[in-house]
Amino acid sequence: MTYKTIKIGSKNIKTFCFKLGKKNLIALVGKKGYIMCGYLDISLSNKLNEAAVKIKGVSNISQALNAKVCSCTFKAKGLGIRKNQIIKDILKVLS
Repeated sequence: MTYKTIKIGSKNIKTFCFKLGKKNLIALVGKKGYIMCGYLDISLSNKLNEAAVKIKGVSNISQALNAKVCSCTFKAKGLGIRKNQIIKDILKVLS
């Protein structure tokens, strides 16, 4: 597992990369919400009323920062997050 904190302005985003079977589980976690790789279940995150964003096709944090929003919860949409936005462009919203 790797863990790193990245600065977004004056706020922090926690980043995690776990080896899980043949793939990596990638997560970026801010104060208002989180971003996860394809392991994320958007329907469950909606039920929990969380601001969550799903990305696909990434195996490390650098790739995650340059990925596009694949899908997101209703709460994330309420924060202004939309499909196809670049992750590094929406981190301020979730931090």
